[in-house]
Amino acid sequence: MNDSLRNTVSPEEWQARVDLAAAYRLVALYGWDDLIFTHISVKIPGTEHFLINPYGMMFEEITASSLVKINLAGEKLTDSPWPINPAGFTIHSCVHEARPDVQCVMHTHSINGVAVSAQKNGVLPLSQQSFFVLSSLAYHDYEGVALLEGEKPRLVRDLVDKRFLMLRNHGLLTTGNSVAEAFLSMYVFEATCMIQVRAQAGGGELTFIPQPILDLAPGQITQVTLGMGGALAWPALLRKLDRVNPGYKD
Repeated sequence: MNDSLRNTVSPEEWQARVDLAAAYRLVALYGWDDLIFTHISVKIPGTEHFLINPYGMMFEEITASSLVKINLAGEKLTDSPWPINPAGFTIHSCVHEARPDVQCVMHTHSINGVAVSAQKNGVLPLSQQSFFVLSSLAYHDYEGVALLEGEKPRLVRDLVDKRFLMLRNHGLLTTGNSVAEAFLSMYVFEATCMIQVRAQAGGGELTFIPQPILDLAPGQITQVTLGMGGALAWPALLRKLDRVNPGYKD
């Protein structure tokens, strides 16, 4: 553990660092990483600053102390030998600025997610997982690598207040009021896309969930998570990570 850094930041920032480092390693564990090219950010409570990955480090290597703290202008606020991903800054800064309710933003380029993002009709109501995703889903059209300042207002406009955003021809994005919430949403989003691709590949006639059933999702999400959202599964995920890839708290 990097005690020197831990002793210079607030307890809230350190906890955010530990949770975010865990999320990066879990993304690697579940195979959603794209070498070094995607990103997860977390807002430090009580500030407009956020943490993001050191660009060039594999997700399975990331630790609490290696995360880079930046402001909404993309300026590093702590010493770090690592740069930040410019596309990551574009996406995450505009969401954090526009959505004060969002603590964590998670973005992936998973094979299944990109495959469905390339489909004109997007997410189809094929599974229980899609039942949850469709309750809070938005889409954003592809504009090239997210490097242009001008894309920010369109991305925010398309996301509105949703938890799930499909970046067409690009990948998946989730938001959450905690790292745990954003991670659980991504798990469900990724599963939705994997199931859809496999169901389509099977070649048989597909059965869609009817709209009146889809309308039940908001209430049933609360029931099935006991009102805890992502916090229900998060402790178990951390125990798993402690078994297979400890060190994220350093």
